[in-house]
Amino acid sequence: MKDFSHIDSKGKVKMVDVSGKSVSRRTAVASGSVKMAAETVVKLREGLLKKGDALAAAKIAGIMGAKRTSDLIPLCHPLPIDDIAVGLELKEEAVEIEATVTSTARTGVEMEALTAVLVAALTLYDMCKAVDKGMIIESITLRSKTKVEV
Repeated sequence: MKDFSHIDSKGKVKMVDVSGKSVSRRTAVASGSVKMAAETVVKLREGLLKKGDALAAAKIAGIMGAKRTSDLIPLCHPLPIDDIAVGLELKEEAVEIEATVTSTARTGVEMEALTAVLVAALTLYDMCKAVDKGMIIESITLRSKTKVEV
């Protein structure tokens, strides 16, 4: 079990001790998409959903999700977030989501970027479900992570 940082020598779950790590500027980029009917994309683009501006709500939800990651995922460290950017791009039959999270800390922000994408996707799903029962949230992935010593 020594390959897993969150498992101790007895096989028990533990939070990783990052106190010995140096502080560095860390950035993570994640992406994903919500596949939906072309008609749903048109409604999003034209602001015709009864629940309101789903794109604005999804962007805000993604930011909030990144900030609350350590409350949602038990072994994540609470981190000082320097920046969160959530982008949503309308395609013919999907909304593509990208989140970039930056922190100056002792551990990375991969989980925060992934959480931002997923919460944004869930918000889109919630706001569009009345008009599209066939949506699919997919391809949520960590695209990159960087670490620069400060």
